[in-house]
Amino acid sequence: MRIYYRGPDAVVTSTVFAGRAPAPRYAIRDLRNVQISRVERFEPSVAHAAAGLLIIAAVAWPLWQASPLYALALVALGMPALAAGTVMWRLRPQTFQLRATYRGAAVELYSSGDERVFNQITRALRRAIEDARPPAVWTGADAA
Repeated sequence: MRIYYRGPDAVVTSTVFAGRAPAPRYAIRDLRNVQISRVERFEPSVAHAAAGLLIIAAVAWPLWQASPLYALALVALGMPALAAGTVMWRLRPQTFQLRATYRGAAVELYSSGDERVFNQITRALRRAIEDARPPAVWTGADAA
């Protein structure tokens, strides 16, 4: 039995993929349609920043009628909120998932927020699946 990856999150061998402890073990030969997906979690901090900018715009609109200088000052004070919201949006956490069909049922093999470890496990599983394929039958007549 060849070991492709062994770590605290998963073990990938030539016969079995085993995720974290409560997850079941999956036979490599029974895995089909292995897919990678990315799930983005929505953080409330981004929604709060957007709501704050909306409130600033709602307050600044009547001030624009009275004195454009006050409205511009209020908008300038709101710019740090816009910058913070943009930074939070760009740095939002993402979860990577490894999904497959196992004996006719869709299963989630593995998920992680650490992209480096996720890619290592994905590569190990890909190599295990490729090595588990039966060898191609070749005859001399096929070459002609």
